[in-house]
Amino acid sequence: MNEPEKDKKKDEKEKKEPGPDHPITISRNPRRVVVTLAGRVLADSTAALTLREASYPPVQYIPRADVDMRRLAGSDRATYCPYKGDCGYFSIPELGARGVNAVWTYATPYPAVAEIAGHLAFYANRVTMEER
Repeated sequence: MNEPEKDKKKDEKEKKEPGPDHPITISRNPRRVVVTLAGRVLADSTAALTLREASYPPVQYIPRADVDMRRLAGSDRATYCPYKGDCGYFSIPELGARGVNAVWTYATPYPAVAEIAGHLAFYANRVTMEER
């Protein structure tokens, strides 16, 4: 293998498809999902999606339109999931250090999870999340 090919392979991101060894399902949550912080509503949705991935706890993905985006600040943090794609983050400034990168999103997720585009997820240990 010549050097340019080696460098190219090094820079390529590993991409994986969900399957029996790593299942991912997405379904519409029939319940209303409300995210609060210090008693104030941060998100309120009847259109949340529940993503279940392998053995991880289910995650609620809430449409951006149902989130008070004025209370979030964009973050420079970026990560990558081989099943979902590039991930971006938001912080919740009113939480101080605890709010840093407390919210994540996949702006252009891979086709297998395309439904989560335009949605945000919150770390449940940093906000109060209720299904009503």
